[in-house]
Amino acid sequence: MTAPDTLASAIARFVAGLTLDGLPPDVVEKARVCLLNGYGIALGGHDTPYAPVARAAALALHGERHDGATMLGDGRLTSVPGAALAGSALFHGRAQEDTCGAAHIGAILIPLLTAMVEAGEGPVERLLPALVAGYEAGGLLETAYSPLTTPAGLRASPLYGTVAAAAAAAYLLDLPEDRIAAALANAASFTGGLLQSFDDGTDEWRYQVGVAAVNGLTAAQLAANGSVSAPRAFEGRTGFVRAFARTGCDVAALSAKLGTVWSIRRVTFKPYPVCAFNQTPVTAALALRDELAGRAVRAVTVRMNPFETGYAGMDFKGPFASISGTLMSIPFCIALTLLRGVPTMRTMTRYDDAAVNALVTRVDLIADKSVARLCCAIEATLEDGTVLTRRQDMTTDDFSFSWDEVAALVRRIGGETGVPAEAYDRIEGFARALPRADIAEPLAAFACLPKAAR
Repeated sequence: MTAPDTLASAIARFVAGLTLDGLPPDVVEKARVCLLNGYGIALGGHDTPYAPVARAAALALHGERHDGATMLGDGRLTSVPGAALAGSALFHGRAQEDTCGAAHIGAILIPLLTAMVEAGEGPVERLLPALVAGYEAGGLLETAYSPLTTPAGLRASPLYGTVAAAAAAAYLLDLPEDRIAAALANAASFTGGLLQSFDDGTDEWRYQVGVAAVNGLTAAQLAANGSVSAPRAFEGRTGFVRAFARTGCDVAALSAKLGTVWSIRRVTFKPYPVCAFNQTPVTAALALRDELAGRAVRAVTVRMNPFETGYAGMDFKGPFASISGTLMSIPFCIALTLLRGVPTMRTMTRYDDAAVNALVTRVDLIADKSVARLCCAIEATLEDGTVLTRRQDMTTDDFSFSWDEVAALVRRIGGETGVPAEAYDRIEGFARALPRADIAEPLAAFACLPKAAR
């Protein structure tokens, strides 16, 4: 009699069976767009301060390795885990990376897979399906359980991203099905990550994605080398789902979604350097700004779904001392947009703008179950008594940009931050040429960055 499926074995069977030719064409195209967005946003984030911290830590932990992997934006080589740790901080530096539900999976997977391929730990031909494997494994769990884990204070990116990284790394290493299952089980034991840094306006969240990448790679390498790992790591009595989500795990229902409900299709991209939950409020505030025509605002109310309003840092009104605070704060993002227009890294890091800070105190955030996620309703009362309203109903489709839209987005950001056009030519050529591409191309793109960034 055949043993019943566990969730780890079901995901492993799905991952092991992935081939580039067997994927739906739109899934392959979305993977290419995710790759372009990930590299492009990282290039535009070269002047953010987080990658240098992660690089220094990587070198302290692993040293320089002449036969290792490049720390993107720096040029020095270190171990694959070290390069992944440093690279993820660069990809996450603008907080403008892609989003799969509440998880930033691309900022975990892309620097990890790039480092592995460069170091010879997997062929470039397997990069795209490995990327898909990660989005699907992590996205499956994020969809099912983030509504429970996020309100409990667990951050989705490291929690589900560690599993995503294990799946992607195991695929790139070409592990057999039973070893992929072991990698996933290991990842379930190694994962975690808190939201408190958003409440405190500190930087731990910048590095969580890199730690998730390292833990996922560790999970896969342990499996490759014979680890004995819990078969019921997800659905067991003290497994991942019960421990983190405090609920049961329907293995059959989740397994049925693999290869039928593609998580990568719901990956969204950020037009602005603010939290994913703030993209719609900023969009709405930009429309209201046009209606304001310079008139003074007395007060603003913003209605959003409780899942979003309850997220750490979203209701913070200052005082602000870091972009970790401003990019999360709905009142700040609304006030800034109404008064100064499209948010930029420069305006998001100006903490002494008296007019913005004064309006922040008059922006009230209201949790409203009738407002769907990714939507908002803003009411602005002007000093002359006029009331302006804006209802912004958006879905993931509105932020699921095409290749051309992402190419324009990342080049616009590069124009603001001094990235040469050649860098974007190289990453576009690489993503389009896969599976017959050369990993030297994205490495050369990052070598084009201004010297002060490296």
